[in-house]
Amino acid sequence: MIKVCSLFSGSSGNCIFVSYNGTSILIDAGVSGKRIEKALEGIGESFENIKGIFITHEHNDHISGAGILSRRYKVPIYANAVTWNAMRPFLGKLSPEYTRQIELEESLLLGDIGIKSFPIPHDAACPVGYNFFIDGKKLTIATDIGHMTKELIANLEKSDMILLESNHDIEMLKTGRYPWPLKQRILGENGHLCNDMAGKVVAYLAENGTKSFLLGHLSQENNFPELAYRTVCNALMEKNINPREDVYLEVALRDRASKVLYI
Repeated sequence: MIKVCSLFSGSSGNCIFVSYNGTSILIDAGVSGKRIEKALEGIGESFENIKGIFITHEHNDHISGAGILSRRYKVPIYANAVTWNAMRPFLGKLSPEYTRQIELEESLLLGDIGIKSFPIPHDAACPVGYNFFIDGKKLTIATDIGHMTKELIANLEKSDMILLESNHDIEMLKTGRYPWPLKQRILGENGHLCNDMAGKVVAYLAENGTKSFLLGHLSQENNFPELAYRTVCNALMEKNINPREDVYLEVALRDRASKVLYI
């Protein structure tokens, strides 16, 4: 049984847990090491069982706890070479033994978990999402998405479970208190995915067989969970997909662990 849990998801910090057959990994470590340790304990896990931390990109809300956890538990951090160059100054001193590379579109096997990275359009050095291939199933983590591309959709397709960004409501963002340059960044080609587009993507993927969805990386200022959930529900219902019966749909929590999923 595959165990998946979003420990933290939002603009203030991100960390996802995936475990199968004795191998446990994290995707990002964007809050303090202490908070990640406590979150793992809350779902019956221990950091001592983590075999690797896979980084999507170098922004602080994805790496702030990675260095200390790697040193404390002697756990390797995986990222592509460009991301390593960008984030290395912010992680502190790390042993070369625990700095591992996984390049774009490269696949590797960690225990019984197959892992492949794929490019994502975002304003970072070389941002990626990850596919996980486990016991005949495909799980996908894809956040910090400026816009959808054919290549990105191809990496999302045929997933059994997806954590997809649903960052902001466009009208809330436009009328909110953010300065205009920041609004432009978020709305831009390398910014973040809005609720409406997340809904369209979820509806398309649900029509093509994906059954489980988590909406993640919600903005604290320009979104709220009920709005993201309702927007995506509406998009599903427009395609005659019942969001309560035909698929599993939840919003990943910002400041604590979400419901544990078993796939």
